[in-house]
Amino acid sequence: QVQLVESGGGFAQAGGSLRLSCAASVRSSSTYTMAWFRQAPGKEREFVAVISRDGGYMLHADSVKGRFTISRDSAQNTVSLQMNTLKFEDTAVYYCAARRTIVLSTKPADYAYWGQGTQVTVSS
Repeated sequence: QVQLVESGGGFAQAGGSLRLSCAASVRSSSTYTMAWFRQAPGKEREFVAVISRDGGYMLHADSVKGRFTISRDSAQNTVSLQMNTLKFEDTAVYYCAARRTIVLSTKPADYAYWGQGTQVTVSS
């Protein structure tokens, strides 16, 4: 069983930055592929970024590419999402997710473990 706890959400102005963190309560988070998803009101949960178990491979959604960066610290069992040049349309609840395979999936249904989510609100 994996418990994921997100932190770092809040308010930002358009053009600003926020950094999200996700702490995994496992012996070693390096056995899990980790990802970030987000869900805006009235919309489906969508993929944001994913990072491989060793941190060597990353994928970012086209909508955030060049602005957001996913990273992980296996020693600390954390995964982070640095969000720069925020836009109003980035407003959503952001979720950390984990799956115990090497495949970098962008589909929410492929992830067995989820955090409770953290709200990010960007003012235009």
